[in-house]
Amino acid sequence: MKKVLVVQFSQSGQLTDILHHLVTPLVEDSAVELSYYTISIERSFPFPWDKASFFDAFPESFLQIPYDLKDPQNEVLYQKYDLVILAYQVWYLSPSIPMNSFLKSPQAKRLLKDTEVVTVIGARNMWALAQEKVKKQLLEVGARLKGNIVLVDRNINHISVITIVQWMFTGKKEKYLGVFPKPGVAQSEIEGAGKFGRVMQSYLHEKGTDLQPALLEQGAVEIRPFLIEMDQKANKMFKIWANLIIKKKASRPTWLKVFNVYLFVAIWFISPLVYLIYLLKRPFINTKIKKLKAYYQGVKTYV
Repeated sequence: MKKVLVVQFSQSGQLTDILHHLVTPLVEDSAVELSYYTISIERSFPFPWDKASFFDAFPESFLQIPYDLKDPQNEVLYQKYDLVILAYQVWYLSPSIPMNSFLKSPQAKRLLKDTEVVTVIGARNMWALAQEKVKKQLLEVGARLKGNIVLVDRNINHISVITIVQWMFTGKKEKYLGVFPKPGVAQSEIEGAGKFGRVMQSYLHEKGTDLQPALLEQGAVEIRPFLIEMDQKANKMFKIWANLIIKKKASRPTWLKVFNVYLFVAIWFISPLVYLIYLLKRPFINTKIKKLKAYYQGVKTYV
């Protein structure tokens, strides 16, 4: 009997839906025992978001400041598994506060040591550096990352900004104004996630080949080089903002409003300029792009 644990936190329910379809082949396999753990921490986050709560989560999200788990004695955290599936959202270019809190907990250190892990990401579009942060945390607890699956909103960047914001602040995953596409991961891709589950099922029983190449054959990770470049640049700026705001105890709300303005300018005015510069230099960096794609599609970590 192969034992598999699914660890997840989902606000909107999209990630839960992805996992439902992804693990169906494992659920239907009588030789697999599947357990679930939904992360619960000593801080709550509303859904739909209100504006104040949304921006207030920024410093702790980006700086990866953890909170205590609400149920540290949950029995599923004290068993050993053949595979652990970690499913997370990206908040402010980092793993969500609940997932980060879990990964930094004593329970995760015990659970994941010498254990094979597959990460599953449900994101708008920028996820690469958040995954690097997760890789580092997994390395620190002695886990063995074997696979990564990424499902994203495939709409044009600025279109997805509009639709995701509408979804996050209303809780309605629908066509905004009846014109814009639905936000988030396409339902067809969510429902097709079982193909990744079948790959994991084969891996559990055979262990004959590396898991990630087999997942990549099924389209597990698509790389958009420009978004990774944007991710890298935004991380540098977010680091400055987060470290500034976290120190501003009394004036934190004011500084978060200033950050809100910065974010608006960065998305709607700075990023198009960065994209134009990227297009101009693209013919001269093809070798770099190939290396970048190979690295971010894989599970190795720069040490």
